[in-house]
Amino acid sequence: MAVKIITDSASDITPDRASMLGVEVIPMTTVFGETEYLDGVTLTNREFFEKLIETDELPHTSQITPFQYEEAFKKALCPGDEAVYIAISSKLSGSCGGAAVAAEAFGGRVTVVDSENVSIGQQLLVLYALRLRDRGLSAGEIARTLKERRGDIRVLALLDTLEYLKKGGRISPTVAFAGGLLSIKPVVSVENGEVVLAGKARGSKNGNNLLMSFVEKSGGIDFDMPYMLAYSGLDDALLQKYIRDSEALYKGRTGELPVCAIGSAIGTHVGPGAVGVAFFSGDSGK
Repeated sequence: MAVKIITDSASDITPDRASMLGVEVIPMTTVFGETEYLDGVTLTNREFFEKLIETDELPHTSQITPFQYEEAFKKALCPGDEAVYIAISSKLSGSCGGAAVAAEAFGGRVTVVDSENVSIGQQLLVLYALRLRDRGLSAGEIARTLKERRGDIRVLALLDTLEYLKKGGRISPTVAFAGGLLSIKPVVSVENGEVVLAGKARGSKNGNNLLMSFVEKSGGIDFDMPYMLAYSGLDDALLQKYIRDSEALYKGRTGELPVCAIGSAIGTHVGPGAVGVAFFSGDSGK
């Protein structure tokens, strides 16, 4: 009997990486205009940002239906297997509820965990679940532990532009225009399952310093737990600058830094040029 770990593409785990990790990833649907794409399958992260930059109208992501979940669970489970499904925050998508409905058909063999997160924050919970599985924990034990620890995850991102917050209606055009003139760089975080504005800085250098400050105020990074850096857009130049500016956070505490490309679930709202970090707070227990 095996324990399968399943998540959705909002975690920004690519198909190739999913195969390497031994994780099942259910693709969400990203819609540009009238054209639908399977996230990570028929639309890569790079292709997503190429289209995002070219369009004036924001795309949207469709939630996974209970039928799609049921089919995915059937495919993942062999006789005697159990599964833990780690979902995008229920406050950001109705997918988690659809998964719970589908799971009822499997007689307790599928346990749904609301990650209360998205992108690399959700991905950290998946990586932690894999550790727990490798320690021999059952699906029920893994799910309980994830629910106990999900609140210890911190996700912070420095945005390069206010344009996509304006397009999404989260700030007014006037605020976006003024912010552009002043080179305002906002920092967003995930709080209680929702993306919120945590602070603002003028210029990228001050933005990186503010991001570092938020990491330190969060208790620092627990390097014994999974952690991740991320970038959005067509290249990681701004992430590399952040890494140089924040060397004090990482030097001597870890080896090669794990890096992930942000996809459509959060990329629609932050736009290209964002830099993100996700970690378990150093103030939390092991």
